[in-house]
Amino acid sequence: MPYRFIVSGIVKYTSPNNMKQLLFAFFTFSIMISAQADLMTKTHFLIPAGPGGGWDGTARGIGEALTKSNLVATVSYENLSGGGGGRAIAKLIETASRQQNTLLISSTPMVIRSLQKIFPQSFRDLEPIASVIADYSCFVVRSDSPIKNFDDAVKQFINDPRSLKVAGGSVRGSTDHIILARALELAGGEPRKMVYVAYDGGGKALAGLLTGESQILSTGLSETIEMARAGEVRIIAVTAPQTLAEAPDIPVLKSLGYNLVFANWRGFFAAPGLPESHYAAMKKTISRVLKTPEFEQVRVRNGWSLLHHEGDDFYRFLEQQESDISSLMIKLGFLRL
Repeated sequence: MPYRFIVSGIVKYTSPNNMKQLLFAFFTFSIMISAQADLMTKTHFLIPAGPGGGWDGTARGIGEALTKSNLVATVSYENLSGGGGGRAIAKLIETASRQQNTLLISSTPMVIRSLQKIFPQSFRDLEPIASVIADYSCFVVRSDSPIKNFDDAVKQFINDPRSLKVAGGSVRGSTDHIILARALELAGGEPRKMVYVAYDGGGKALAGLLTGESQILSTGLSETIEMARAGEVRIIAVTAPQTLAEAPDIPVLKSLGYNLVFANWRGFFAAPGLPESHYAAMKKTISRVLKTPEFEQVRVRNGWSLLHHEGDDFYRFLEQQESDISSLMIKLGFLRL
């Protein structure tokens, strides 16, 4: 027999089959609404550097996945460079009450610059939300460079250290600096003789390489992989533990005889003092987007490796990295006891 139900005071009749379809649609919609209810409604990314670098690319890549997967309706971006990232951190802390939906993108340099006292804050002054990806370091030359491989770079450095100017997207003693310095040390060079040219962001550092201001660029793989695929630059080594499926033609430093593996994590932090429900929504939103095909497309395109630590686990990961990097920086002379 038909079922009767009331809509706005009007009696409606439907068949049992139609009623089943309506109930199924209702419960499906309810589940969808419930699943979305505890996610962020909008996301604002605070990027502590100019456009074109690794922080900018990661924030915009995650934002792209959030919108294309319909997890978040409104996504915005703010580039705020200065102080090696310290200006953005200071803003997030000082205006915490107005940063309800803000995620600050950061990475290993936050740990390094805090150790160097470039800015007074550390990850302990923020709320760690989650790491999302690992971006291996790589060493890049122009496509027409006489440096054909990493051994060529080593020979040039050992013969005449000042002839090999190294570009990096951050200050002296940063990840870009210490990773190449360590690689040259493993090759028998004196790392303190390396001429490092610091730029404000990976995009400017790449421009410095292309204009001939430097002979080699130390950066994250994701910042140059598309240009390498297009033949505009050549990547002579990457610090991955093994050949990358997304970039099988790029030599792995370890396979060349240099035992150096390093991945620069990238992840998100929130302002301190917000309600726990805000932090929970941020963590769940990031966790959800990392499982979407839209994020996977972005990840492969950029040559990233997934590295997801969340909340307290992320905090412990940061503490361990701080200890490891501190030891390396002391050894290379970038940090004093």
